[in-house]
Amino acid sequence: MGERTPSTSRGPWSEIPWPLVLGLGALALIRPLLNVTGIADALSPGPTIPVVTTVVITAVWVTAVVVARVPRPLLTLVHAGLAYGVFAVVSSAILSPLLQGELQGPLTHPFAPVSVLAVNALWGALAGLLALVARAALDRGAHHP
Repeated sequence: MGERTPSTSRGPWSEIPWPLVLGLGALALIRPLLNVTGIADALSPGPTIPVVTTVVITAVWVTAVVVARVPRPLLTLVHAGLAYGVFAVVSSAILSPLLQGELQGPLTHPFAPVSVLAVNALWGALAGLLALVARAALDRGAHHP
């Protein structure tokens, strides 16, 4: 029998910590939850709460991949953004008929799910770039006493 050699493939699915991806994607559901429950408007009408929430979630995402020292922080966070996009589309499809009595949200428009995924993949990519910068700065600091 021949020896098995480890795969050297570096495709978009390799070395991605899927439990972390799914957890970070689920964490971002705080954004629509604050809107659906009316908490965001009760705290501050306008864009303040959604913007602050997005910044806090991004900081948590970046911190998580830096602290966990994931091998591919950029792709991990792109996948987290995509996971959030899928969760948001699915939760909208489930909750809108229950809360508003009819299907509303991305599934009511043909290209909306694609744009939701694209925007959230971009969010993940930007967070991933921040994680790469943070990791490089921390590594530089560790090597220079």
